Formats: sequence, C-alpha cells, structure tokens
Amino acid sequence: MPVSKMPVSKVPDAKAPAAKAPVVDPAVVEEIFHRFHRVDPEPKGELDYVNAYTLLVAVVLSAQATDVGVNKATRALFAIADTPQKMLDLGEDKVRDHIKTIGLFRAKAKNVIGLSRDLIATFGGEVPMSRAALETLPGVGRKTANVVMNIAFGEPTIAVDTHLFRVANRIPLAPGKTPLEVELGLEAIIPERYRRHAHHWLILHGRYVCKARKPECWRCLIRDLCQFEPKTPAVA
Repeated sequence: MPVSKMPVSKVPDAKAPAAKAPVVDPAVVEEIFHRFHRVDPEPKGELDYVNAYTLLVAVVLSAQATDVGVNKATRALFAIADTPQKMLDLGEDKVRDHIKTIGLFRAKAKNVIGLSRDLIATFGGEVPMSRAALETLPGVGRKTANVVMNIAFGEPTIAVDTHLFRVANRIPLAPGKTPLEVELGLEAIIPERYRRHAHHWLILHGRYVCKARKPECWRCLIRDLCQFEPKTPAVA
C-alpha cells in the first residue's frame, strides 16, 4: 500500500517538558550504542505486518498485550484485510472475532474500524507520516505513532514502552518519571547515527536481558557501563 508523503512535524509538543541535562558521560553513551550496533546492526521489531497499514493495526493491538499474542491473532486477519477498505468491509464483529484472544479486544476492534474509516476519509487510505496526524486516529497515542514512524518510514523516533522505560532509568541513560521525559532525554544524548535503531536495541535488551524482576546481568553486553546494583549473578 502507498503511504502518505505528509512531512514529519518538527514542532515540539506544546506540553512537552524540556529535556534534562545529560547524566551520563557522552563517551559512555557512545560505547553503549556502539556495542548494541556491533552485536545487532539492524534490529527489527517483533510484530508481524505486511505494509504500513497492518503495522499500524498491529501496534494498536499490542497495547497491554504481547507481540507473540498479537501475531497469532493477526496472521489470519491480515491475510484477508490488509487495507483500510478491506478491514471496513470485514466489519467490527468479524474483526473482534479474529482478535478475541488479545486483551481489551472489544475496544481494540472498535479502534481498528475507526482508524480504518478515518484513514480513508482523511488521508486517502494512506498511513500519514506525521506524528500529529497519526495521533488523530482512534487508539493511536504517541508511542504507537513513534513506532509506525520509525519502522514504516525510517524516522529516528523513540517509542518508550515499559521495557525501554525501565532500562533507561536503570542504567541509567535518561532517567525520567514519565515516558515522555525518558523519550526526550534519550533524544538529547543518543548520537544521531544510532538514533534510528535505538528504541529497538533498548526494548529488546529490556525484554530479554535487563528484565524487570531478575535482570540477567551476567550476560549483559554493557554490564561494565551500567550503574545498576547489585548485579545479579548467574544461576547455578
């Protein structure tokens, strides 16, 4: 599916707090992302999709759900509805049946139909590139918009989920009390050459290594650069 060529808005959010002064030595930040890049130069998100539209739908469905669970539910759905019009033709009831294994499936089915209708009515059936435009769609917040902009359009946005929020505060890289504070803090310190993939590296690191309850510090590639204490030992 073609995607909208609407330019990405560079206007700062009216309510966005100013980025805090960096708390980490720039050389340390450089080394952290250098290591992530060396190990995984082209990290990928774990949601399945076939185009920008199905990516948008998948990210909306992933709220308070696992990527694995979303992929299981969308496999059959995207096989028959990979455009806004096909999704509208399918109808809310059948969309709901396809995603009923996902949390909040009733509200999400309503949002999928709503955003599909708005894409057709407002954007000619194309997925807009602008964060402001994406956030006008039902079920789409800043994090979802950032994911779509990054993966579909290659924009260096940073989508802060629970994993990234934890890692950014734990290392720490960009400590903050809200996802927006963390996002802006990371934007201020991450070297431009690493920014496009930064949120994937941090999310995957938090999901598989720097876990919430028992971070696996013994196999962390940035263990010596992380200030988190006490480091967890390897399980015997």
